[in-house]
Amino acid sequence: MSYLEYNIKTVPFGFRKILALNWPILFLIFTISGIGFVMLYSVSGGNLDRWARPQMERFFVGMICLFIVAMVPIWFWRNMSFLAYALAVFLLIAVEFTGATGMGAQRWIDLGVIRLQPSELMKIALVMILAAYYDWLPIDRTSRPLWILPPVALILLPAALVLRQPDLGTSLLLLTGGGAIMFLAGVHWGYFASILGSSAALVIAVFQSHGTSWQILKNYQYARIDTFLDPSRDPLGAGYHITQAKIALGSGGLAGRGFMQGTQSRLNFLPEKHTDFIFTTLSEEFGLVGSVSLLVLYSLVLLFCILSGLSNKDRFASLVTLGVGVTFFLFFSVNMAMVMGLAPVVGVPLPLVSYGGSAMLVLLLGFGLMQSAHVHRPLMKSR
Repeated sequence: MSYLEYNIKTVPFGFRKILALNWPILFLIFTISGIGFVMLYSVSGGNLDRWARPQMERFFVGMICLFIVAMVPIWFWRNMSFLAYALAVFLLIAVEFTGATGMGAQRWIDLGVIRLQPSELMKIALVMILAAYYDWLPIDRTSRPLWILPPVALILLPAALVLRQPDLGTSLLLLTGGGAIMFLAGVHWGYFASILGSSAALVIAVFQSHGTSWQILKNYQYARIDTFLDPSRDPLGAGYHITQAKIALGSGGLAGRGFMQGTQSRLNFLPEKHTDFIFTTLSEEFGLVGSVSLLVLYSLVLLFCILSGLSNKDRFASLVTLGVGVTFFLFFSVNMAMVMGLAPVVGVPLPLVSYGGSAMLVLLLGFGLMQSAHVHRPLMKSR
């Protein structure tokens, strides 16, 4: 049986593609996004038009894009991987010259209908290009030093461009996500042990360079690290965000204060209550029960991504699925750790819940790729 005949006979087509979608993940996406709409309505004081309605419209557009991407065969997206990566790099370079500035960083490109954040697009483009590379590379060459250099370069280039914006949080996410895909592709663990050792040396260098002429980070980034280590040193300044977030988390108790009854958000004590710190609002209003419930939903999405990726026999499709799962995990784990004081404050939104267009649209595109891989996986073996 030829390759083309094999794919025609074993991959769903027509209406069967709809039935072949990973419906549990779609249900979870709708559920989590619904929670996000409810929380945006709450933090706006009952004003649907302020944040909730625009987010619903973006979600509707994003779901259309998800279904379109899901219906296209995964081999097409494999062929488009380099183009997607090149486009994301081009946009990151364009930000340097024409990007819009917000909150002290130049991260957005104004397209009229939406302000696109190229660094968000790069998270998915990086997954695609690395998956395509390791799909092309024979498995026995995966850990050879010569073949390690190309994926490392593919990761470092966008990470460096994002760091210049400056956006340390997203840059670290790109490095971590890219490294995770290399590990999943079969790169020997010894390389990662070396990286961990180098990272420890870099951390020491970062602290040693503070206040010198060769200072590695920006002053505000050092302030975030100092605040993370001791928020009480400046509770009304650099430590204000995390201090108020912890108050909101603690005041929710077991069952919370009730819907739209959170004092931290209602009285505007909580900064960025509709974006990066929306999880603290949920914790205050619905308590530990609400927080754990959301975490369970996130964990189920991750679980279904892992199961789909491991069951897919196509190497590119498997790595893309697992890569999207890793990206999703980094999103919610870093955000939750940040608002609970377990990590420095960085600009990482809570996926499908925080207000924002770029993060939601790009994440839904990523899930569209995951669905394409799931739908177009071979269903039976040829004889």
